[in-house]
This record gives sequence, C-alpha cells and structure tokens, in this order.
Amino acid sequence: MRTLREVKPGETVAVGRLKGAGALRRRIMDMGITKGTKIYVRKIAPLGDPIEITVRGYELSIRKEEADQIEIV
Repeated sequence: MRTLREVKPGETVAVGRLKGAGALRRRIMDMGITKGTKIYVRKIAPLGDPIEITVRGYELSIRKEEADQIEIV
C-alpha cells in the first residue's frame, strides 16, 4: 500500500490504515486522522519535511515519519 508520504501536492486521499503503535499512533489519531478520513495534501516543503495537509476542515503540518505511518487508499 502507498503511504501519505508518497502523495503529491494537490491530491485528496482517504486513510486506509494506521501503522505503528503506542504514542505515535495515539498522536496521529488525536489529530483526527482515522480510518476513512479524507486528507488533502496542500504542499510539501522543499526538503520533504514537513508536509502540510488539510484534515476535517483544519490545517496540519506533519513530519515524514508520521506520514509513513498512514497508509492510504
């Protein structure tokens, strides 16, 4: 499966599954990123970190390591 890190700016994707465990997984879920949630990738910084996304009507910046834990459909 593809991860959120592989998505290009301007694409909208849906969350398929969250990998990882413990505090990192809980942090991702606390941001509102759960299975089936639509994510719009606004832009990616020149070096790839951070990634700006829109989730549930609000904007977030996440790190590459966090984006690798989010599998998309």
